[in-house]
Amino acid sequence: MKVIIVSYRRGRHTVTPNQAILKVSDVNDKKTAYKFVGRKVVFKTGSGKLIRGVVTAIHGGNGRLRARFVRGLPGQAIGEEVSLS
Repeated sequence: MKVIIVSYRRGRHTVTPNQAILKVSDVNDKKTAYKFVGRKVVFKTGSGKLIRGVVTAIHGGNGRLRARFVRGLPGQAIGEEVSLS
């Protein structure tokens, strides 16, 4: 299963770099996305550091997930793959 960081959680005037929107392959609706809420997420940086997070909620009706990380994610994280356990 492939999980990709699509974007930061953001509003019209603010960006929240410690929260990200995730896209899971083969998940296209709310019902299957709810199964992932509460699971752990780990992003590995280029230097080998691990940034850990938790899937907190679904985002929208197309099966996207919202995750909160302990630290802010770097800009290079957008479009990269994360591990979901």
